[in-house]
Amino acid sequence: MSRAIHVFRSPDRFVAGTIGQPGDRTFYLQAVHEARIISVMLEKQQVQILADRIGALLDEIHRRFGTPIPPETDRVGDLSPLVMPVDAEFRVGTMGLGWDAESEAVVVELLAVTEGEFDESVVLDDTDEGPDAVRVFLTTSAAREFAARSSKVISAGRQPCPLCSEPLDPEGHLCIRTNGYKRDAQLSKSLDFIDPDVFNSLAAQNDPGLAVDDDDFGDAGDPDDPDEPGDTGPAARG
Repeated sequence: MSRAIHVFRSPDRFVAGTIGQPGDRTFYLQAVHEARIISVMLEKQQVQILADRIGALLDEIHRRFGTPIPPETDRVGDLSPLVMPVDAEFRVGTMGLGWDAESEAVVVELLAVTEGEFDESVVLDDTDEGPDAVRVFLTTSAAREFAARSSKVISAGRQPCPLCSEPLDPEGHLCIRTNGYKRDAQLSKSLDFIDPDVFNSLAAQNDPGLAVDDDDFGDAGDPDDPDEPGDTGPAARG
């Protein structure tokens, strides 16, 4: 059976959002174009990684090509919640990021989590083999907006303890700086982020020096993240 690739070339909206209370939030990305809505579930760390990498990609595009890029800002125009009801198409395993030089668009690809390994060449490719995917084309302004909103969504979780920086629970808090302890946190194995030939993925470039160092993709999760519980479950909550 051929995989499904949901493509949004000019989305009305592409945002990160959550469902649930602080400390028990489930994270989603949602793409909207007119009456068409696709939502996917993912880890909080994946949202942070995607936002950070989009910012780095925009800066590199400006540096390499001189493409006008909106400045980084904390202001967010769209603070509306996710469109309800949220019915996740799949849980995100691998993410891909690219630059379409022809349309001057950042391309975000979200691939469904799989039990086994798959050929990484399917990322940002229309081949019939591979995980289902959502592919979204963003203007540089929309990409900046996505990153800024994502940061606000992530920071809207539980407030940290002033002593140990662990998240405070409404039911009480066992501070490791006093008489508590901290259990080793384990993150889901779905935090892979493949960033294949970022600047050459969808539009052929003649500059062979546009490869991006992927060393920082080797360990996507931070086991000391103060906003993460020890057992992430199907999606990170915070």
